[in-house]
Amino acid sequence: MSPLLSGLFLLVVFIFLISFGVPISVGIILSSILTVLSTIPFDSSLQYAAQRMFNGLDNFALLAIPFFVLAGNIMNRGGIALRLVNLAMVMAGRAPGSLAHANIIANMLFGSISGSSVAAAAAVGSTMAPLQEKEGYDKAFSAAVNIASAPTGLLIPPSSVFIVYSLVSGGVSVAALFMAGYLPGILMGVSCMIVALMYSIKHKYFSKTTFTTKEKLMAFWNAIPSLMLIVIVIGGIVAGIFTATEGAAIAVAYSLALSFLYRTLSLKDLWSCLVSSGLTSGIVLFLIASSSVMSWVLSLTGIPQAITQAMLSVSSNKIVLILLMNLILVAVGTFMDITAALLIFTPILLPVATQIGMDPLHFGVMMVFNMCLGNITPPVGSVLFVGVGVAKLKLEPVVKQLVPFFIAIFIALLLVTYIPGISLLLPKLLKLV
Repeated sequence: MSPLLSGLFLLVVFIFLISFGVPISVGIILSSILTVLSTIPFDSSLQYAAQRMFNGLDNFALLAIPFFVLAGNIMNRGGIALRLVNLAMVMAGRAPGSLAHANIIANMLFGSISGSSVAAAAAVGSTMAPLQEKEGYDKAFSAAVNIASAPTGLLIPPSSVFIVYSLVSGGVSVAALFMAGYLPGILMGVSCMIVALMYSIKHKYFSKTTFTTKEKLMAFWNAIPSLMLIVIVIGGIVAGIFTATEGAAIAVAYSLALSFLYRTLSLKDLWSCLVSSGLTSGIVLFLIASSSVMSWVLSLTGIPQAITQAMLSVSSNKIVLILLMNLILVAVGTFMDITAALLIFTPILLPVATQIGMDPLHFGVMMVFNMCLGNITPPVGSVLFVGVGVAKLKLEPVVKQLVPFFIAIFIALLLVTYIPGISLLLPKLLKLV
């Protein structure tokens, strides 16, 4: 088969399998093996697939993923969210829609510490929803604010999705990716705050809560130990004191010590964290192993090169091609988990990006930003369904309130896409690129 026909066959088989409920990782392996049968015998394809799965996991950097997942779960169970919410409420002050802004700030803080958009949506949303309801906020609007801002933690480090992209892209620096995510993540949060401000002014959501100087100082003081995690882990990685994997292990030790110090984590809770982290990490690592098979098939059949030539034949205009990639990634993000999407589409679209002169670091941030949009959109948006569940609402009214946030975030995505300096400024200042 020609590369384009192989690619089409791979896509059709994969979609067919997952449409019947086959797990994504299994669908990746089966569709890859069936595609490569036109090139090599069945028994050889199984042997090569097994070798590729083993080699795909034989990487020290992958240990960072279970450690960061465990650190996030410990933070979530250890009562960190409440301290960050209190800090966020102080930072939001008495601006129109201050509780909505506090929700967004808290998601940015907690999401960056836990590295999980779902954990942020659940922990912060469950804390903020009763407060917003008490002050007369529309429940669907409150849920939309929480859902739209929760994925900021995927961009603001430490973020395990950047580690996945680093591996699948062929070794883009994790430290550079971490620093490249800061400004786009903040921009995403600011875009949500602009929408929340406009809505709050229109509906007269003005704060009735005031804080004394002592309460403000206490909120900052209580949040400092949690925020120090970011300073220690990210500072150590960027300074070259330790690797991302070692930083993730330090994050676990620090969050565990902090939770026991606060006396908010029992041994039973710790066991639950370990079990939950093991299950989550197992799913992610098996996805990485299965994607190694697909990467081998893509390389063997020449599918990425064929897709690159096909896209370049559509237009030679860099602006058009980047917009086309964004539209593809937004569409992919609406029905595919972020890790699976990164593993499958990075080998396909990265050659196109490099062909038109796009920095792989900038492209990685653009990809993750697109996946943040996918996290909040149906039919597979995990943050969307967690946020709706926390708010105890039906999907339809929340999706309606999400539309302005989606538009604002997409505009922020375009700014990040077409102004590379937003992503590359900090890595260049710190001489990471």
